[in-house]
Amino acid sequence: MADVNLDKALKHYFGFDSFRIGQEEIIESIMDGEHTLATLPTGSGKSVTYQLPAFVTEGLTIVVSPLISLMIDQVKWLKAKGIKRVASLTSMHTIEQKNKILTRLSQYKLLYCSPEMLQQDHVMSCLKQQQVSYFVIDEAHCLSQWGHEFRTDYLKLNHVFHALNEPTILALSATATDAVQRDIIDHFNTSFQAYIYPIDRPNIILSSVQVETMDEKHDELRTILAKRQVPTMIYFSSRQKSEDVCHMLQQQFPDRSIAYYHGGMTSEERLLIQQQFMYDQLDIICCTSAFGMGVDKANIRLVIHYHMPSDIESFIQEIGRAGRDGETSLSCLLYQRGDESLPFQLIGQELPDDDMIARFLADDPTIDDHLTETQHRFLNKQIEEKRDEKQMADRIRQTRDQRLVKKRQSVMAVLQWVHTEACRRESLYNMFQTNIQEPTEACCDHCDFTFDTWKPRHQTDVPIETAWQRRLNALFNRG
Repeated sequence: MADVNLDKALKHYFGFDSFRIGQEEIIESIMDGEHTLATLPTGSGKSVTYQLPAFVTEGLTIVVSPLISLMIDQVKWLKAKGIKRVASLTSMHTIEQKNKILTRLSQYKLLYCSPEMLQQDHVMSCLKQQQVSYFVIDEAHCLSQWGHEFRTDYLKLNHVFHALNEPTILALSATATDAVQRDIIDHFNTSFQAYIYPIDRPNIILSSVQVETMDEKHDELRTILAKRQVPTMIYFSSRQKSEDVCHMLQQQFPDRSIAYYHGGMTSEERLLIQQQFMYDQLDIICCTSAFGMGVDKANIRLVIHYHMPSDIESFIQEIGRAGRDGETSLSCLLYQRGDESLPFQLIGQELPDDDMIARFLADDPTIDDHLTETQHRFLNKQIEEKRDEKQMADRIRQTRDQRLVKKRQSVMAVLQWVHTEACRRESLYNMFQTNIQEPTEACCDHCDFTFDTWKPRHQTDVPIETAWQRRLNALFNRG
């Protein structure tokens, strides 16, 4: 490792006095040139493990991320800290903007890219002219067909790795089972140093409330919120339902600031809602999974799932939005009998049916209008291996059916967790680790938690106007 005082660098770039668990070990590993696989819990500061080495090492660090919004937020956050030599390269850029970034690559220390962007010949041609020190795979579970967010273009990253003269790899995830970890390592066909840390968060209490009707679910929701005026996220699997429940809560709690957020809104609307929530101008946000990634709000005290999530991994990542400041926080899943029908329905929409497969292989010019982005991505991946049409159709159907089985098993795992009579913490994390950490306050509703005794800390450290003023002054003063 280069002769770098990591503690001083951490203070200089980020203002932190000490590393969180795992950060320093991971940083030292990649700075020693070791390909590294690491799992850390959501909200534990994974980004520092590659940002700090990028700033103190010669060359360029490339970060592969699956979400454009996450990349944009990271770049904005770093620039707000006065760190200017960072950029993102996404499909949101115009050709002129993209070319401007590519012609200035030597000026950057950190470049965020989507896996799809790295498949463009011109982008790769420019990157190959640079000294790439680190190749970071964020949300590395996307590499595995057993990961909850399987992305086919992640499967081409091994070619990118070789084309860039094999820089040091850092593969990061908050939810990687043993099978997913093996897939990540096998994909690059090289040796890795693994740092697998517990992903359970001791300060997050786990609970579930089971009801028979939607009216009961709404009553429970109102009861929970009435007694606890704290920053709250409520997750939905339906855009329309997020809006409907938001309007209901606005009428029920006219003195509370409540809004909804989903992917059907304009980017300007989403940005406004996000900023208002970040700066405590919103108490409650009713959102889909489109909200959360990259939203580093420290004082969220309550995460409620109105709908049952489709897999354990997504559930863990979403409850991990709570309590990032270390204060005790609560996750509550509201389950109404039959709720599992919605994730099963959504699964059916993610993969193509037999007719779609046949029309796609027959080059039906109208099929694109009937395919979702996920279905189209799946089919394009399947036809990369050239075979005759009959064999290809059979193979695609077989692969689709395997994926459907896996996805249905994932839904059933969440349902099993809902109905478990054992410790919820152990049941939730047993597929990722052998032991759980000692809870900070309470564990779960099966062990020692009751709603009546939970009194979350209500954090109002800085007036809203002061926070905004300080933020704007910091931005303008840096030029």
